[in-house]
Amino acid sequence: MEPTSARGEILAMRTSLLPRDTNGAGTIFGGVILSMIDMAGAVVAREATRRRIVTVAMKEVKFIAPVYVGDLVNLWGKIIRIGTTSIRVQIRVEVERFTDCRSRVEVTTAEVVYVAIDEQGKPVPVRAPT
Repeated sequence: MEPTSARGEILAMRTSLLPRDTNGAGTIFGGVILSMIDMAGAVVAREATRRRIVTVAMKEVKFIAPVYVGDLVNLWGKIIRIGTTSIRVQIRVEVERFTDCRSRVEVTTAEVVYVAIDEQGKPVPVRAPT
């Protein structure tokens, strides 16, 4: 059984980042976090469909706290809406500070939209016909 939060989210991804992931300021590069958001969202979206999916949009991502080397990064996700061909997923990123493993800090949230596609890349229904 997957870990879930009090908010009804599933733990879609958990990792610790390395010095190679830092920016010039010494914190984790935002692009690394964006990539993780996309991957975690795809994990959640794939639970709703067994079809191939692609990312079509990522709503505003506002970083509210830095991520440091050694922080344990948790990406929590939940499906917001399932349309005919699209799935909207909310991802919440929090870290457990390496200096105090009990300290959890929310870093950002994002809404990601995925579309189910066929082998030719054309949109198809999220749910297979029965």
